[in-house]
Amino acid sequence: MARLARAEVFASDEVAIVHVMNRVTRRCFLLGDDPVTGQNYDHRKQWIDDQLVHQARHFGIDLLCQAIMSNHIHLVLRSRPDVVAEWDDTEVARRWLMLCPASKDDNGQPLKPTEFELNHIRNNKEKLAVIRSRLSDISWWMRLLSQSIAQRANKEDNELGKFWQARFRAVRLLDETAILACAAYVDLNPIRAALAESIETSDFTSAQKRANDLRSKCSVGSVQYSENSRDVTPKADGTGTLPSGRHLAPVDLHERSGRTGPCANKRNQRCSNKGFLPMSTADYLSLLDWTARQTVAGKQGSTPQHLAPIFDRLGITSEVWCRLVKDFGRLFSLVAGQPQCIDEHRSQSSSHRYRTRKDTRELLASA
Repeated sequence: MARLARAEVFASDEVAIVHVMNRVTRRCFLLGDDPVTGQNYDHRKQWIDDQLVHQARHFGIDLLCQAIMSNHIHLVLRSRPDVVAEWDDTEVARRWLMLCPASKDDNGQPLKPTEFELNHIRNNKEKLAVIRSRLSDISWWMRLLSQSIAQRANKEDNELGKFWQARFRAVRLLDETAILACAAYVDLNPIRAALAESIETSDFTSAQKRANDLRSKCSVGSVQYSENSRDVTPKADGTGTLPSGRHLAPVDLHERSGRTGPCANKRNQRCSNKGFLPMSTADYLSLLDWTARQTVAGKQGSTPQHLAPIFDRLGITSEVWCRLVKDFGRLFSLVAGQPQCIDEHRSQSSSHRYRTRKDTRELLASA
């Protein structure tokens, strides 16, 4: 059976939250310690991290979560055509030329677009419309990210051909349960893979960056985001500073404040200031910390009182929650959410119905 086109699952002209994953060719460890060649490619994780910061500043897409592993990457993205619609023609042209520059400096960084380069886009209404659409297109985000890293890695290795195994995998997140479970699944990837023991030491994850930012806002030396959270000092980058998450969308959706609309970021750090979860950053990190502990045999404990309302709101038990986070990649394929939500959802143009896997339906029915 032919796989469904991505345009049927999510489109650039609608707000959609999507989990994307891409793996390097032949499952080699080309982003970390490669046991075959004996070489270490950890520096490529920084390449990806830098490129994510760059794209988050110029695309009309919110970066919600990230995890850069040794042979694959996970991202949670939210397309924002509503934000792009607020940009004038000059802003659209400028942002595109920063993503696909006509000229670069000696370090390979985009140079500020000239009036001639801006006019080349602004004066062509058909081209301008295409570019405006691309700026909120998750497929174009992944295209530029994958292409940039592949070209750089191939040049370093003096190689030709594929760097990534295939086209990226994408799962659309339909409801609050799917968004929260997927975010935790992505942020806890290094801990589940036994590559880190805590959020603070989970390098190149959005959870670590958010913990660092929360730490920097606190007057004391550390942030106790749960009663038993481990106070571990995360590693600094090459400049001696802790990795920052200013390019990430904030966690708190601020539902009670009634904040609506695009909420575009005016500092050019990220696309918007709109959150994506009904909780604070501290509560989210607390939930991650507790969930991470449940993956260790013999260490399971009762759900902390301040986390119980989250599960009540989602209509699931703590046991179901832990299974969702642990097996999210196996439980969902093209779309993710409660079975009823998936049953009601249809594809863009063909009104294709999506199938809920039997074990997923049974798991959520037991919640």
